[in-house]
Amino acid sequence: MTGARKVGTVDGADVQAVTLGADSGPQITVMTYGARLTELWVPGRDGTRADIVLGCDSVAGYAATKTYLGATCGRYSNRIKDGRFVLDGRVVQLDLNEGRNHLHGGRAGFDRKLWDIETVTDRAVTLTATSGAGEMGFPGQLDLRCTYALDGENRLWIAMEARSDAPTVVNMVNHSYFNMAGHDSGSVMAQHLRLGATHYTPVDSDLIPTGEVLAVAGSPFDFTRLRPIGALLPSDMGFDHNLCLTGAAEPKWGETLQFCAEAIDPASGRRMEVWTNEPGVQLYTGGYLDGAGPGKGGTPIRAFGGFTLETQRFPDSPNRPQFPSARLEPGATYRHLMAFDFTPAPA
Repeated sequence: MTGARKVGTVDGADVQAVTLGADSGPQITVMTYGARLTELWVPGRDGTRADIVLGCDSVAGYAATKTYLGATCGRYSNRIKDGRFVLDGRVVQLDLNEGRNHLHGGRAGFDRKLWDIETVTDRAVTLTATSGAGEMGFPGQLDLRCTYALDGENRLWIAMEARSDAPTVVNMVNHSYFNMAGHDSGSVMAQHLRLGATHYTPVDSDLIPTGEVLAVAGSPFDFTRLRPIGALLPSDMGFDHNLCLTGAAEPKWGETLQFCAEAIDPASGRRMEVWTNEPGVQLYTGGYLDGAGPGKGGTPIRAFGGFTLETQRFPDSPNRPQFPSARLEPGATYRHLMAFDFTPAPA
């Protein structure tokens, strides 16, 4: 179905949703509250389709949860130590919304914005928003754009863009939780994952990077070959770590991208391949999801019920000059691309 429809309200304002795609390939639903991906239907090897992203049945459900389900997050996604960094000699203090640290843009990040629909066709929707100077402590006003587009018979693009009127930092991510067996299928720990990462960034007890970059070889972070997600875990809470994408960049579908991930549900054969132009990916296996509230159809959102692949700049990059820079200059365009290919795995 092409065109927007009202699905609820936030603070008295209408929230719209758009559904794109046909029965034969991926079908998506995008919501203006948080520029969220709320449904992603893909077929398995026998053609049976399932919605593979976690979510809620109502706008109120999304507003009540703090788990960023399907949201476009920013201005700076992931964590910044003490919510503080120095930009051009000036200390910038951000909102502290995870203890003493800043996470995913703060209490009123992009996931809490009501975005506007700029354009919609039967294959793509573009949403826009503005982040004012000083919002959550960040310098510079940002003009934001997020596009979801279906390409060919099996590909989804997500493009996140920003322009600023002053020097600032930007790290936008898509925070979808995937379950390749279907959103209501329980734990993802037996699903298989491969990552294009030979290194990762270790973290402290607050999940802030220590500044080191270590090889994944011989560690729980070694996903250089397909293996069950839960075969080897770094802790009882699973993964919530940045891995450094080290594959060679390739010309793909008109863009220069590098391989990020391959995820497979062995039982259904649903398979997803992810490519990006960002240097890192946050693998989070939802260890803290227990008690996050009811999901779609009333199914409880349980720990390890989904995993994220948040392609990104590294956490705490504004305080780590050895990490890829997240700085955005006036007149420049921040452009973060993700390409998802859905082709069933053979039996």
